[in-house]
Amino acid sequence: MSDTDQNKSSGIAAFESREFKQAMHFLSPLAEAGDADAQYRLAVIKQNGLGCAPNEEEAARWMRAAAEQGEPYAQHGLGFMYLQGECLAQDEAKAMEWFLKAAAQGLPGSMMTIGMMYEQGQGVPADPAKAQEWYRKAEQAS
Repeated sequence: MSDTDQNKSSGIAAFESREFKQAMHFLSPLAEAGDADAQYRLAVIKQNGLGCAPNEEEAARWMRAAAEQGEPYAQHGLGFMYLQGECLAQDEAKAMEWFLKAAAQGLPGSMMTIGMMYEQGQGVPADPAKAQEWYRKAEQAS
């Protein structure tokens, strides 16, 4: 196992064990080097202030970096940042774009959120039929 693989394993293990300072130690260099999973996990740490002070700017930067590389959980997370106006200015249309990307990769949570957005007319015209279609897709993907 290479040092990079070892550091990633250690960083993920620390993250999963809720040892967030340790996770940041191992994951930060990997995130800087472009590892999408490390970027996503750092975004979660920074957004929620886990083992550090919350930093919305860094959270948004890391979430976007991972999402743009196709990391589905980061795409979902970036969608929520836009939907809720957390870390980024609220933009429901951009939220929908990111949820659609995550849904295309099979994420049921994104499919449910798209259904909710169609049901409530958030970022898209309200469309009960499309809402139900997305809820069915989410159920099938679960």
